[in-house]
Amino acid sequence: MTTSTVSPQQETVRAILDHHGRLARTMADHVVTISRAADQLAAPHERRERLVAFCVEEVVPHAEAEEQTLYRAAEELPETRALLRAMLREHTVLKDRVAELRAARTPGETVAAASALNALFESHLYKENELLIPALVDAGVDLGALLAGMHDILGGHETEDVATDVPAGGGHHCTCGGHDDPGTPGATAEVVDGELDVRTLVPAQRHEQIFAAFGALAPGTAFVLVNDHDPKPLYYQFAAEHPGEFTWDYRETGPEVWSVRIGRP
Repeated sequence: MTTSTVSPQQETVRAILDHHGRLARTMADHVVTISRAADQLAAPHERRERLVAFCVEEVVPHAEAEEQTLYRAAEELPETRALLRAMLREHTVLKDRVAELRAARTPGETVAAASALNALFESHLYKENELLIPALVDAGVDLGALLAGMHDILGGHETEDVATDVPAGGGHHCTCGGHDDPGTPGATAEVVDGELDVRTLVPAQRHEQIFAAFGALAPGTAFVLVNDHDPKPLYYQFAAEHPGEFTWDYRETGPEVWSVRIGRP
């Protein structure tokens, strides 16, 4: 098998960009669903609350973690100071947009607030991905050391434990956190009494069988996924591949067992 050597710095950058991509796709999925609900003359209040919760629990902590790490490093670089001031201002505006979304009452107000929030977030991530991070790399900032243990920025990657030899062409880079569990080679799982328990599977098999179970669902039905870690990255994958086509409701949240009801509307 042909392999390519990836430096720790490159792997850290990739982890940051992957996490940014998941955040962007999840927000966009919420906004699309809000817009569809409004188009169908349905009140999008439930999805609005989900988007607000996502921002409060994921996006805002991510922004605050960046201010303590990436942005502080950028303060030392003359070429990024003007950019940094603009991006810090965008963090303030981002929080204002979340507050406006929370306060929206009519479908029209909700769609407008969600769309404005999404547009701002996309523009902000572009600046980080295409301007700020390359400037830090060019300046020789060790991102791996800077972000060690920072899950809010790396999305579950541990910078000190990232492999540097990966198959050419990429491959699956799951951040589910369950890859330390070897599972049972050759094991399979199936939905039994509405429940899919994947804890005995090797990690490489889990997502495949979960998506197979989802593909077999009829509209209006669901199954309960049982796992040994928080499957939040799986949610991001669903949001990217099936926007507006699934429901996701936690039933149990650790510390030993996580269970999520995954349905097809």
